[in-house]
Amino acid sequence: MSMKVLVVGRYGGEHALAWKLHQSAKVSKIYIAPGNAGTVTIGENIPITSAEDIISWLKINKVDLVLIGSASYLADGLADKIQQLKLPVFGPTKAAAQIEWSKSFAKKFMREEGIPTAAFEIFSDIGQARQYVKNKRFPLVIKADGLAFGLGTVIVKNLEEAELALYDLMVKKIFGRAGEIVIIEEFLEGEEISVHAFCDGENAELFPASQDHKRLLDGDKGPNTGGLGVIAPVPGLSDKLLTEIRGQVILPIMKELKKLGKPFLGVMYPGIMITKNGWRVLEVNVRFGDPEAQCYMRLLKTDLYEIIVACIGGKLDKVKIEWESGSACCVVLAAAGYPSENYKIGVPVFGLERLTKNNHTLLFYSNIKRNNNQLVTSGPRVISVSSTGLTLKEAVSRAYQGIDKIHFDGMYYRKDIGEKALLRLKQI
Repeated sequence: MSMKVLVVGRYGGEHALAWKLHQSAKVSKIYIAPGNAGTVTIGENIPITSAEDIISWLKINKVDLVLIGSASYLADGLADKIQQLKLPVFGPTKAAAQIEWSKSFAKKFMREEGIPTAAFEIFSDIGQARQYVKNKRFPLVIKADGLAFGLGTVIVKNLEEAELALYDLMVKKIFGRAGEIVIIEEFLEGEEISVHAFCDGENAELFPASQDHKRLLDGDKGPNTGGLGVIAPVPGLSDKLLTEIRGQVILPIMKELKKLGKPFLGVMYPGIMITKNGWRVLEVNVRFGDPEAQCYMRLLKTDLYEIIVACIGGKLDKVKIEWESGSACCVVLAAAGYPSENYKIGVPVFGLERLTKNNHTLLFYSNIKRNNNQLVTSGPRVISVSSTGLTLKEAVSRAYQGIDKIHFDGMYYRKDIGEKALLRLKQI
């Protein structure tokens, strides 16, 4: 079998997916649109980014499968357009993806279906939103309704911060139209986990749970980011918890979407907060998480191509999905100034070649490009160090050992990825 695959996306998650597909004996060629300086080593980068250009390219170039990595393409309906070409595509339609690209839709959906989530209200009028927060207890969470690269969630500690967040989202429009509608919800305290599942419209097979580290600063302080590190699996979680999330979140969402004429095909991952009063769904995403995929692809034993083909064919229940018994840790190296827009690009990156012969530690590129013979930064989250180990402690240690070999001016990373889980392991 000699299959050609197009991976749509440009960041570390898509690099990890392309890397995993490259291992399949059934895949002979991988195209990545637009790809990055890392994906060029495992496939052919196609320098196109718009949905229209991707469709035009697919009309000329034959591929056997398209995997869409980015939520923005799903929100634009790229999966629908590829389906119209009669091509197999892994990723939900625009209608099914609404559960991610509209947080107000997702929250109302969860309330109607009885899925546990934080108490909330939705506003499109800033005056009404301002009046609402005046009478609420802080902290509160204010979210942009639309996609905002993982940055559209703001935790506000007082009225002044709340009014500033509302102004930034609804008036200043720092995330464009994504902030025209906002969700204001109760602040939940606890431990956050990510629960991914392969979905074929009827069946769902869970990944091991992972734990993203979204806040900028060590100790889970500072503003939210798109994610600065992740571990998988999360130690100490009960099988009962994951069974509940599958049975009370993922399967009901799939069932109801199908009933609405929006069958869900792809990867669904709810973000879950485990509180002292039980678990709650923070949000629902409709693609592989990033950086979560950079751990998961290191741990997945089963051929990713075979899983995707089974999902598209509605035969996920016929595939036995296996995972490595060890652990994985991914640490993201970011440009100074992230998550604001005040970061430099074009900064030379050094030391990457010192990790190329290391089996347990890999580099997944995000915002990095080649300028003549020098790799330079090209955006905020630059590169990730992804390590595996027999234990979580070993995986975390190896990731930080890898970071010690890399340098670029202003390089920023969290020093405590996996620390909470390691502390819990000592207590179990």
